[in-house]
Amino acid sequence: MTISPGPPPDKPADGTRADRTSADDKAEVQCELLGFLAARAGGPVSADLDLFASGAISSVFAMELVVHLEQAYGVVIGGSDLRRDNFRTVEAMTALVARLRTVTVADNDS
Repeated sequence: MTISPGPPPDKPADGTRADRTSADDKAEVQCELLGFLAARAGGPVSADLDLFASGAISSVFAMELVVHLEQAYGVVIGGSDLRRDNFRTVEAMTALVARLRTVTVADNDS
């Protein structure tokens, strides 16, 4: 008897495309980002804290965030996405990752 490993996580058995930006995925991204920023900022941050206005991060660290998001979540951030507003809060970064993942999945499905 052979046991099939089943479909990959982003391809359910019914053939539909899984929504990689589900509420659980967004919560996971947000939780990881809060931990990452807390470690770098030396203390906890809230999801809606304006990281630039609070002084929690600098413009130089924002570039490190770009690299972190790209490597941790397999997205590519460029062009018009490289706006400060996309990195101002953890909520904004979570939304950016969700949007870019949706684009990436759609690109891979075509």
